[in-house]
Amino acid sequence: MKKPKYIVVVANWKKEQVKEVARQISDYLATLQIPTLIFKTFEGYEVLECPSETELVISLGGDGTVLYCVRYLQDLGIPIMPINIGTFGYITEISANEWRPVLDAYLNEDQSGYVMQRRLTIKASVMRDNECIFSGTALNEVVVSSNGITKVVNLGMCVDNTDIGSFRADGMIVATPTGSTGYNLAAGGPIVDSVLSAIIITPICPFTLSNRPLLVSGDSKVCVDVLPHQRTGLMVSLDGQINFKLEERDKIEIAKSRCKALLITPADRNGFDIIRDKLNWSGGGITHA
Repeated sequence: MKKPKYIVVVANWKKEQVKEVARQISDYLATLQIPTLIFKTFEGYEVLECPSETELVISLGGDGTVLYCVRYLQDLGIPIMPINIGTFGYITEISANEWRPVLDAYLNEDQSGYVMQRRLTIKASVMRDNECIFSGTALNEVVVSSNGITKVVNLGMCVDNTDIGSFRADGMIVATPTGSTGYNLAAGGPIVDSVLSAIIITPICPFTLSNRPLLVSGDSKVCVDVLPHQRTGLMVSLDGQINFKLEERDKIEIAKSRCKALLITPADRNGFDIIRDKLNWSGGGITHA
């Protein structure tokens, strides 16, 4: 059995069920003599601090807890095992009653029981007067939108230095395949296989119906310009957790991050199983020989 030097359990302590599952995991790892720390998060804004010996992080909560972990861990190359104690849970594929076999498979390096997925993340940089004044990483999406009562904003966009045009819309979503089932899906964007290297660009309620979602290469660089003469303030939001106020003529540059998020998922299901179950797609209409 592989014995990590240190395991950190990041627990959303606002959820009552999390406390019991955290205790079960901590007690089990103690029997294996693996040092364990339970890091309690209440709002998702606390700075996540892991001991330097940490080799695995277990996320207990919903998708928001996973996004919180990725924000701090992706540059460190520490894998995350997401356990769903939330409601919907697209990213958290491991249920509360199946953490033990997946964890055992990982510790025993039994790849019939788990899969290590490398998920694309994107980095957003806000440029003002040719100077980067803000940057951050997202696993799901980067959203440029209004932060006021008036919703419609005017945005320009280019992809790899090719001008795509200007948009009047409630905002713009630039999403990863992992985030394709989140805000992007609600805004009418496509569902994209999470293992692909691609970037999805989806206008939010565009004023012109011909403005449709775009799917571009994961190596592309997307630039969103805040055009002058706005009627409202704007902001950029990363995974719905980090927000930054924008000004007219700001440029938001979005491209894939240098590092990918490492997520441990069960081997007996894939992303389409999760999508089918969460979206209540019916099956059984076609019988395969």
